[in-house]
Amino acid sequence: MPTENSSAPTLIVFGATGRVGRAVVAEARSRGLEVTPVGRSAGDLASPDDVARLAAGHDAAVAAVYDPQAVPGDFFPAAARALATGLPRAGVRRLVGVGLASVLPTAAGPLLMDTPGYPQEWRAFYEGHAAGTEALRAAAPEALDWAVLSPAGDFDHTGAPTGGYTLADADADSRVTPADFAAAVLDELTAPTLHGVHAGVAGA
Repeated sequence: MPTENSSAPTLIVFGATGRVGRAVVAEARSRGLEVTPVGRSAGDLASPDDVARLAAGHDAAVAAVYDPQAVPGDFFPAAARALATGLPRAGVRRLVGVGLASVLPTAAGPLLMDTPGYPQEWRAFYEGHAAGTEALRAAAPEALDWAVLSPAGDFDHTGAPTGGYTLADADADSRVTPADFAAAVLDELTAPTLHGVHAGVAGA
């Protein structure tokens, strides 16, 4: 756990064992931040009490969580409500969640998941993510400054990081590496520009 006398911002990453979570932890450590990685075995993210217990002593949080055994439409809203309740109780002031490009609007207006040819077999998962963001929007108190980031299209797990990124509308062809996405997440944690919104991230 972070020390009380540390002058650097302290960060907790829920979902730290996934690809995005690992990238965020690595980016935070490269910036000299104190970071606590948390996996599913540490507690129940749908429990405000567990969230508050784990988040105590931190300044900011990242939620990059997913439970393959749970119904998406149940899991994501429950986790969002627990974060909205538990984080402020622990004194955490900033949250960046990791969302899904499918539920972002495209430049033409429709959500990416509603564009022609977009895969529909995972629509329940897309809609579960969207419900999670709406639950966070409804439940988060003023004391919790939150934003949700997702790739504008998808992750590039094989390409080299560019060292840059841009905020962008949803685009099925857009790609961003986990490392560049993690840089966007850390920038939003340490110098927030997005508040109460879901935004897409593309590689520069």
